Amino acid sequence: MKNLLLQYKPFLLFLGKFLLTYLVLTGVYQFYLSRFDSHKQEVDAFTQSVAQQTVAVLQWFGSESYTQPHLKEPSVKLVYQGKYVSRIIEGCNAISVIILFVSFVMAFTGKLKSTLLFILFGTVLIHLLNIARIALLSVALYHYPQYEHLLHGVIFPLIIYGTVFLLWVLWVNKFSLHATTTPTK
Repeated sequence: MKNLLLQYKPFLLFLGKFLLTYLVLTGVYQFYLSRFDSHKQEVDAFTQSVAQQTVAVLQWFGSESYTQPHLKEPSVKLVYQGKYVSRIIEGCNAISVIILFVSFVMAFTGKLKSTLLFILFGTVLIHLLNIARIALLSVALYHYPQYEHLLHGVIFPLIIYGTVFLLWVLWVNKFSLHATTTPTK
């Protein structure tokens, strides 16, 4: 048993750090969300901010856009060119994706400064990509509402999760402690 634990020690340490970070960050996020009453259609402040930032991007490109509260569910309606095209719910704010990203980086630790900088860079990149994703999705749904499932369920998640995957690959190969101990060929 001891040999088995020693053999799998790197994997078990990775798994332990990942799960601990993920559970702590998810717990903090759930505590934050508990301050908002979904039965009263309350939307958390970060999701509202994401909706407002998306509208700002759309307006920056000259599109008539605005948000309004959804009266029947805890979400924000996004109106583009006079048409209600999408609703922004808590899951649209990319916090869960950021938690997953941070958990992985923490599990494959690097030097403290590079870890913190990479987490900051990655978090900002994911947030900006998410704002662009919602803006582009809103424009696409305005023009091609028949492709909602393909756009919302396949293409745009592939872009954001693909980017997170590439960030992980970059982290492991260039910045983590694993990268500095791996001999080059």
